[in-house]
Amino acid sequence: MAQQFETLSFGVLLVITALTLVAYAVQIITGLDQVLVLIITFYGVWTIVLAGIRTKNPEKYGRGAYSTLVMGVILIALGGAWYLYIATANFILPVVLLLLVIGILAVATAIPSIRQK
Repeated sequence: MAQQFETLSFGVLLVITALTLVAYAVQIITGLDQVLVLIITFYGVWTIVLAGIRTKNPEKYGRGAYSTLVMGVILIALGGAWYLYIATANFILPVVLLLLVIGILAVATAIPSIRQK
């Protein structure tokens, strides 16, 4: 089952890359840096979708659905922070966004272990 997810994820990455390059070619996206930002962000969205799929079909020794969800959220935050840097040329806003997202994920991860004690 893991091989199917890997192949599916690779195919989704290729589709995302192709679509963003088409958007760049028809001038919807104006810079190559924005192409990379969109690829990272949309792949983060795919990773969250993959976490939902893994909830219904967990692998015995594979990465859990929650871990996959966290990776997707971090990819989206990274893409958003990079876009904020491109749009504003201010490095404080992207850092604040990344710190905020990582802090929220840390709290969300710690709460279930606190409740179990």
